[in-house]
Amino acid sequence: MHSLEDLKAGRLAGTVRLDLACGLEQFPEEIFDLADSLEVLNLTGNALTTLPDDLGRLHKLKVLFCSENRLSELPVGIGGCAQLQVVGVKSNQISHVPAAALPPRLRSLVLTDNRLEALPEALGDCRDLQKLMLAGNRLRELPQGLARCEKLELLRIAANRLQALPEWLLRMPNLAWLAYAGNPLHGDLPARECAQVDWHAITLEQQLGQGASGIIHRARLQGHDAAVAVKLYKGDITSDGSPLLEMQACIAAGNHEHLIPLIGRVDNHPQGVPALVMELIDPAWFNLAGPPSLDSCTRDIYPADRRLDGAGVKRLAQAIASVAAHLHGRGISHGDLYGHNILCDEQGHSLLGDFGAASFHGGDGSVEAQLIERIEVRAFGVLLGELLERCDEALPGMEALCKECLGSDASMRPGFARILGLLEH
Repeated sequence: MHSLEDLKAGRLAGTVRLDLACGLEQFPEEIFDLADSLEVLNLTGNALTTLPDDLGRLHKLKVLFCSENRLSELPVGIGGCAQLQVVGVKSNQISHVPAAALPPRLRSLVLTDNRLEALPEALGDCRDLQKLMLAGNRLRELPQGLARCEKLELLRIAANRLQALPEWLLRMPNLAWLAYAGNPLHGDLPARECAQVDWHAITLEQQLGQGASGIIHRARLQGHDAAVAVKLYKGDITSDGSPLLEMQACIAAGNHEHLIPLIGRVDNHPQGVPALVMELIDPAWFNLAGPPSLDSCTRDIYPADRRLDGAGVKRLAQAIASVAAHLHGRGISHGDLYGHNILCDEQGHSLLGDFGAASFHGGDGSVEAQLIERIEVRAFGVLLGELLERCDEALPGMEALCKECLGSDASMRPGFARILGLLEH
C-alpha cells in the first residue's frame, strides 16, 4: 500500500501500480503526474463520491479498482480511458451506469453489490467484454444489447430481481460460467434432507482458510474419530452471489464420490451463524490450477511444471463429467467449473468444490434446462482443453470431444450424460 504523502512528494514517479486506501474524499490530482507509467490504479476502501471527468489523461491505465467507496454513478471519466480493460467498482451505491462511462476496450466489469435497476443498451458496444459481475443489485432484466457481446464468457447475475433468463443469453456462443441463483425465477434450490449437527458437539480448532463466503476451521465432532472441517458462512453478497444459497447448493448436491462428503448442517449456533460440517480433506491434496489473473481474465493459471499423462487426463475428465452429470441430474448448475475448484491428490483422485456460483434449473428436461447444462458443458470443454495442453500424448478422441464441447451453437453441444458415456467407452 502506498501513502498519500509519498504521492504528493513525488516519490512514486514512474510507478506502474498505485494502491491508495487512506480515507480519500477527493481524487488526488498528483495521480495525473504518473500518467506516463501508471497501468493499475487501486482506490478501493476510500470515501470517494466521484472521479475526474478527464480521467482519460491516464493514457496507459489498464486496470481500475474503486470498490468500497461512495459512488452513486459510474463516473463518465472511466469511459475516456482508451487503454482501460478491467474495471472493478463493487460495494458502492451505484444506481446508474451512463453509456459514456464504458471504456472502449473493456474486458472485465465488476459492479457487484450496488443499486443498479437497469444497464445501458450501449453495453453491447463493448465487444471485447469477457467477464461481467452484477450479483447483488436490483436488475429486473438484462439489456438486449448484451447479446452483441459475443466474447462474454463469465456472467454473475445472482441476487437480483430477474423474472426470467432470456433465451438469447442461454445461446451466447462463448458463455461458460453463469450464476443466477437468488432471483425470483423458478430457480430456488430444492429442499433436501440433511443430517443435523448440534453446535455443542463441535470443538473448533485452527482456522484452515477464509474465502468470500465464509471461514473454514478444522474441528472435532463428538462421536467422530477423525477430525472434520466446519464452514461458517457469512451473510454478505459475494462476487458470485449469496453464501446462504451456496450452503443450500452443497446440501442439495447430495453424495458423490467426486464431491467433498457432507456430514451435516449445524444447528443451535449461539449467534445463529449458518454452518456445515464436512469431511476433512488431507492437506496433501492440491488445487489443479490457480484462479485467473488480471491478464488471463477468465482463464485459470496452471503451474508451469504441471504435466499430465494420457491416463491422468482421462481420469480427471471422467471424474468431472461424472459429478457434473450428477449435479445436472439434480437440477443444479455448478456455475464455476474451473481447475482452481478441483482438488487432486498424487494418485489422481479428484474432488470438485466451491458451490458459490451454483444455481438451480429445474432438471425437467426443458429447453432452458438443456441450454443451461450446455453452458456448463462449454466450461468443461475449456477445462478439457487445458488438460490436453498439459499432456504430451496424442489423444485424438479427447481432442474431438473437446472441440464438440466448445461449439459456438450451444444446442449442438453434448450433454454430460453423453460426454460421460463417451469417456467411459
